[in-house]
Amino acid sequence: MAWDTARTKQALLDAAIDEFAEHGFDGARVARVGTRAGINPERIYQYFGNKEKLFAHVLEAELDRIATAIPLTTAQAADLGEYAGKLYDYHRSHPQFIRLLHWEGLRNNDTPALHEAERTAVYRSRVQALTEAQAGGDLDPSLAPDELFYAILALGAWWFTVPQAVRMIFGGAPSPENERAAMVSLVRRLAGQQTPTG
Repeated sequence: MAWDTARTKQALLDAAIDEFAEHGFDGARVARVGTRAGINPERIYQYFGNKEKLFAHVLEAELDRIATAIPLTTAQAADLGEYAGKLYDYHRSHPQFIRLLHWEGLRNNDTPALHEAERTAVYRSRVQALTEAQAGGDLDPSLAPDELFYAILALGAWWFTVPQAVRMIFGGAPSPENERAAMVSLVRRLAGQQTPTG
């Protein structure tokens, strides 16, 4: 039977995402990635190179995933609250992403991030969509679009970054439905948008 290289690489990448999210770069172990995937760790070096390169592959895969899953166009900015709701949904179903970004930031605080120029271009395209939505009358024009976009990213991530603070502030067990509704409503008010009717 032929070896399924693509499936093996994906299984290793999926295991590495969890390993790096849980332990960060310094605490992650290549051997544990192999164990998680049920694959000989030597395959990691064969397909991805060393641990540093594996971490880069993990970040790249996760950045591509979120960029594809949650685009922000001028038309979508007409209901920025719904965009924020989709961001909340994404983080709830992919909690590893925020943790990976935190580990990246802790590790490379003063050096350029992985693919920084390309990531900057993606962020600028999101800010440009907000700028165009402002020009079209769909967003409050008094807000700086880059500050608004940053606020949405921060709000979307904070539920999952410090769940203990969410629990203490709101009391009781988390309610994803209430959290999402609060996020959507808050961003609509922040952006000067009304709740869609009909």
